[in-house]
Amino acid sequence: MSLLTLWSLFTKVLDICIVWILFYFILKNIRNNVKMVLIVKGVLLVIAIEILSKILNLYTVGLLLEYVVEWGPLAIIVIFQPEIRTMLESIGRTQLLGRHKVLTVDEREKMVVEIMKSIEYLKRNRIGALMVIERDVSLQEYIGRATKIYADISNELLSSLFYPNSPLHDGGVILQGDRITCASAVFRTSMNPSLSKKLGTRHRAALGIAEESDALALVVSEETGRISIACDGELHYNLTLDDFRLMLMDELKPKTEVFYDSDEKDDTEAGDLDE
Repeated sequence: MSLLTLWSLFTKVLDICIVWILFYFILKNIRNNVKMVLIVKGVLLVIAIEILSKILNLYTVGLLLEYVVEWGPLAIIVIFQPEIRTMLESIGRTQLLGRHKVLTVDEREKMVVEIMKSIEYLKRNRIGALMVIERDVSLQEYIGRATKIYADISNELLSSLFYPNSPLHDGGVILQGDRITCASAVFRTSMNPSLSKKLGTRHRAALGIAEESDALALVVSEETGRISIACDGELHYNLTLDDFRLMLMDELKPKTEVFYDSDEKDDTEAGDLDE
């Protein structure tokens, strides 16, 4: 096989890989953005109607759709410019190695223990809270506008930040790895129409950041003391403490990590957390 043939094969494989990566990030961000999902559904519906009009010889419908197809992309860019910008920013903020992935098992367990102690305290005293854990997508946009802290995660510090008389209790706390990066962070709220109107700004902000990034948002309701987790564009509402702990540990665990004697280790981890 000649050098020219190898080079040609390499460029073709590289071309396919780049296209695949682009489609992966675009589809991933579309899935987590409600408005972008609606745009895609609308485009697919127009394409389906156009195909049907050609099959059935619907001249008027076909003529109208030609104008839609011709001017539709421009209209989408103008009308949905904020959503498209958010998606592109999300792709640009994606980190190859999020800080949560470089934590050791002991560091991750300690982080979960401290967070759960704070969650239990906040739930018991019905103190509203929003904690956002950064994963692969950078949250620097929100960190830059918040009050910087850069401290180790601890139950006492997290609980005090959300205490009603604290000057930093409004907004959310952003966690990077096993560190509290900032407080009083303000997030864009979700516009999901299926979200219950009974849920307040805190839950909508949690779902909003979960829709535009892969962050993990932990919420404690001020009115009811109920605890919830928003991730991957979904809000898991009113969880028990055990379900909350298990979901938190599972979401923080690197997906490529392989555990041996998993049943035995899970029992050990559960026992450590209960202590």
